Amino acid sequence: MRNNYIELRINRDFGDILSIYFDFLKQNIKKFTNVFLNYNGIFIVGLLITSYLLVSGFVGLIAADGLYGNGSGSVSDEDYLIYLFSGLGIFLIIFLLVAGLNFSISSAYLVKYDETSGNHFDKKEVWLLFKDRWGDILLFIILLIPLYIIYLVVAIVFTFIPLIGIFVQYVLQFFLAAWIGVSFFCMLSEKKGVITSFKEGWTLVINNFWRSVGVNFILGLLNGLLFFIILLIPGVIIGLYTFHVVENNVDVTGSVISMVVYTLALCLVLIASVYAQCLSQFVNGILYYALHEKTYNVNTRSKIEQIGKSGL
Repeated sequence: MRNNYIELRINRDFGDILSIYFDFLKQNIKKFTNVFLNYNGIFIVGLLITSYLLVSGFVGLIAADGLYGNGSGSVSDEDYLIYLFSGLGIFLIIFLLVAGLNFSISSAYLVKYDETSGNHFDKKEVWLLFKDRWGDILLFIILLIPLYIIYLVVAIVFTFIPLIGIFVQYVLQFFLAAWIGVSFFCMLSEKKGVITSFKEGWTLVINNFWRSVGVNFILGLLNGLLFFIILLIPGVIIGLYTFHVVENNVDVTGSVISMVVYTLALCLVLIASVYAQCLSQFVNGILYYALHEKTYNVNTRSKIEQIGKSGL
C-alpha cells in the first residue's frame, strides 16, 4: 500500500492539484465510501424519514388541488402542510448535523492518510480524530454562521452591479470555500486553535488567491458534473414514472408504490448531495498541503536533512 501512497506535502501548481485530486479519489473512493456509510447510517435513516414527510406534504398539496392525480380526499391541506413543514424542520436539523460531521470526517480521513502515508489505517482512527477535536469543530462551525451572513450581504450588494457584480460574486464564493476548507485543515492537521486556524488559512489562501479560487471553481464544476451523472439514471426513471402517473391520472397519495418511489428518489438526492460535499472538502485538503509546503517547505527540508544524515 505504501508504494501507492500519493505524497500530499508537495508544492503543486494548478494543474497538478487537479490531477492529484482524481488520483486520490481513484485510490481511496472505496474505503472512504465505507467510512461514509459507516458513520452516516443513522443520518441516512433520518434523511429517509425526512424524504417521506417532504414527499407526503408536497405531493399531497398538489394532489389536493387536482393537479397531480385525484387525491385521496382523506387528508386535509392542513395535514399536508404539517407533513411538509415537519419534513423541512427535520431536514434543517439533520443537514446541519450531517454537514458538520462529514466536513470533519472527510478532513480527518485525509489527515490520517497523510500521517500514515497511505490508506492502511483503521476507520476508527478517523472517528477518534473527529472525537478528539469535536469542541473546536463545533466552534468552527458556529463561526461560519456570521461569515456566511456577511458573504450574503456582500453578494446581494454586488447583484446590483451588471456583469462585474456576477463575476465578483463567484470569485468571493470560491474564495470563501477555499478559506474555510484550508482553515479547517490547519485546525485538524496542525492541531491549532480555531481563530489561529482561520488566520493561517487566510494567509495561505490570500497569498495564493487565484490558484485557490481556480481550484475550487474547476473542481466544483467537475464534482457537480459527477453529482449529475450519479443522479442521471434514477432521474430518468423518476421522470418516466411521473409521466406515467400524470398520463394515467394515478392517485399518488393513495399509492404505496408512488410514495416509495418518490421517497427513495428524494433520499438518494439528499445522500448524494452530502457525499458530494465530502468530495469537495478533499479538494481543499489537497490545496492546503500544497500551499502549506509552498509557504514553509517542511517536507522539502525534512528530505534534505534525511539525505544529509544518510551521507554522514
